[in-house]
Amino acid sequence: MPKSHKIVPTRIVIYAKDVMNITGRSERTSRKILQQIRQATGKKRGDMITVLEFCQHTGIDQHLVTDFLL
Repeated sequence: MPKSHKIVPTRIVIYAKDVMNITGRSERTSRKILQQIRQATGKKRGDMITVLEFCQHTGIDQHLVTDFLL
């Protein structure tokens, strides 16, 4: 396959920068949101947060978030 026709994979992990762009919140608040999700899901510090977990926590439709990340 030529390099110009790369398939862009859908990400399943969400980062603080993504939360900032989606919600319009500051970096600090975005990190707090991710930390709250980790605590609610029983994950440890540094564990990845999935788009699905973010959507369940915030109530934002998953299709909106995945379209935003593309």
